Amino acid sequence: MTALAQSPGPGPSADLPPPVGRLRGLAIALYRRPRAQLGLLLAAPLGWLVIAYLGSLALFLITSFWSVDSFTGNLVTTPTVENYVAIFTTDVYRTIAIRTLVMAALVTVTCVVVAFPIAFYIARVASARRRGILIVSILLPLWSGYLVKVYAWRLILAQNGVLNSALGPVGLHGPGYSDAAVWLVESYLWLPYMIIPIVAGLERIPSSLLEASSDLGGRAGMTFRRVVLPLAFPAVVAGSIFTFSLTLGDYITPTLVSNTRFIGNVVYDFVGVAGNQPLAAAFAMVPVTIMLVYLVVARRLGAFEAL
Repeated sequence: MTALAQSPGPGPSADLPPPVGRLRGLAIALYRRPRAQLGLLLAAPLGWLVIAYLGSLALFLITSFWSVDSFTGNLVTTPTVENYVAIFTTDVYRTIAIRTLVMAALVTVTCVVVAFPIAFYIARVASARRRGILIVSILLPLWSGYLVKVYAWRLILAQNGVLNSALGPVGLHGPGYSDAAVWLVESYLWLPYMIIPIVAGLERIPSSLLEASSDLGGRAGMTFRRVVLPLAFPAVVAGSIFTFSLTLGDYITPTLVSNTRFIGNVVYDFVGVAGNQPLAAAFAMVPVTIMLVYLVVARRLGAFEAL
């Protein structure tokens, strides 16, 4: 009776769970809400994207509607469309925009033609060891600086450079510093950005589809046209996003290996030489608009699923 009297009876605190810390409670709440977990994980990078990238584009767009006082040189923040009218009505600006667009298309097509056989060999033919060696050799140039590679090509394409020295004995010569040099150098620079997405797209193609095409009497060419190419096309479009956009905005390569003006060079001159930032912002919106349209088309072609 004494022991029973001294034993604690079932009080109100006996049924309560042990106290839960704030961090543990937060972990439990997040565990039950996967969307909240994803939101917290992406909050920092998305916030930086909105502030640094989308914010700068918004400032570009706002600045493009400003003007510069011709007498004082000060910025006039009164909205106007004179910059866009000048861009679309001046022949030299239209010519530069078309030239840049054509160069971006040529570089993209060249990268596709060169990258597809390499990517196909890596993804479907090469052994595991050889595949690793080829992937490293493709990514290795990306470890060196952009300017280093362009200056190396500048030395190669010089009048007394390696290329002319090698072609001289057979009566040929290199492109020198010209539009062809811009096309050659930019195709070299952006080629890895085309190879890697195509490799990833080709690796996703089931081998059973290729075997089924062979069993049904399809030859290699027919299998490539009707099976491989349609399934790898989104990966090609994904790679073209990189090559096309990088060529549109490049101004260092045209400056170093040619005397031709592209959009990037003109924007740089407007900012650094002429001091007309509103006109530079308006002209910079041309490749931005082109890329927005290109991204919409690429999304409908399934390019984002291949990334």
